[in-house]
Amino acid sequence: MAVNIKPLPQLHPVRGIRLGTAAASIKKPGRRDLVILEIDTGASCAAVFTQNAFCAAPVTIARKHLAQTAPRYLLINTGNANAGTGAQGLYDAATCCSALAQLAHCKSNQVLPFSTGVIGEPLPVDKIVHGLPDACAKLSDTGWEDAAHGIMTTDTVPKGVSRKIDIQGSTVTVTGIAKGSGMVCPDMATMLAFVATDAGVRQEVLQQCLREAVQASFNRITVDGDTSTNDACVLIATGKSALVRIDHIAHPAYRILCDAITEVCVELAQLIVRDGEGATKFITVRVNGGASEQECNTVAYAIAHSPLVKTAFFASDPNWGRILAAVGRAGITGLDIARITLHLDDVCIVRDGGRAADYEEKRGLDVMRKSEITVNVDLGRGSHASTVWTCDFSYDYVRINAEYRT
Repeated sequence: MAVNIKPLPQLHPVRGIRLGTAAASIKKPGRRDLVILEIDTGASCAAVFTQNAFCAAPVTIARKHLAQTAPRYLLINTGNANAGTGAQGLYDAATCCSALAQLAHCKSNQVLPFSTGVIGEPLPVDKIVHGLPDACAKLSDTGWEDAAHGIMTTDTVPKGVSRKIDIQGSTVTVTGIAKGSGMVCPDMATMLAFVATDAGVRQEVLQQCLREAVQASFNRITVDGDTSTNDACVLIATGKSALVRIDHIAHPAYRILCDAITEVCVELAQLIVRDGEGATKFITVRVNGGASEQECNTVAYAIAHSPLVKTAFFASDPNWGRILAAVGRAGITGLDIARITLHLDDVCIVRDGGRAADYEEKRGLDVMRKSEITVNVDLGRGSHASTVWTCDFSYDYVRINAEYRT
């Protein structure tokens, strides 16, 4: 159950990018599950990948290929993660890259593979290879919406965001799609996301922009505290907007473009949380007054990861003691509980080390019944702050994950 997600907006084409999809029957017959993204020559590409030690075979191959040359194609399949598959998985991922390279008349290391789905099952290479000609035949600069559908797994809605901005009198486009619903926790990107712009950006500068954008977006969300083996986020700058060329971070256009890319990534990240498996509430956790940003993050995630907190939100139960306990166990040295305040939206619940004297249970209940709630914690020990987005835990979360392989 997606929380307050609007229909997929218009996804503006990005000059220099074409996308095609196919139904390869990787897991379910007739379902779009294979996506190709074609990149014109001369583009820059940046990426970040999961930090999970059991990273999937396509992650290993994509990292290797990206270090060797600029990619011409991204190859994405759903229904099978090709993770936990050992040497055979690496061979299978490379085989799929070679098959697309033969069709596209490029080198195999110019193809970056991405997979998502069930872990530990052999990649159905024959199905993917068989579906490649159809996906290639459908390559189009308007293929973003179909691709957004094609990368979904347990997602209930496709996720896409698009912006047009003015930079130095030139119109620049930023468009992105993402998938993610469960197994979402910050440790890089926490899902699959593909973002492109027609601005021209040097690769090292583009990588810095992506790091900034991911840190403010995909590294600020959690559904269940589990980081996937397959997480990846790719940012492409095609350079087809002839008037915009950014070669260093001091360039006056860098901040404008990076802010727009970050805005797209933040919205995609929030869409992932809003579509969290079984989610009925979208929850913003803001921690202020920290001695450092890191300790604010630590407290925010202690709250956002707590199953007791998340189930209380699902029940619309203002059981604020669970939130307070999460703050207390976050491990912040020298925390003075008398200086901490806790609000649900604008309702103060905790002050001076205990329940606020003017707090009324009815006001807390009114907040908890909303579909969107903000938890505000002030640690009273500094000027740093952090924001994390999460969702509740419902009966459906258990059902979806219990039935995932059936």
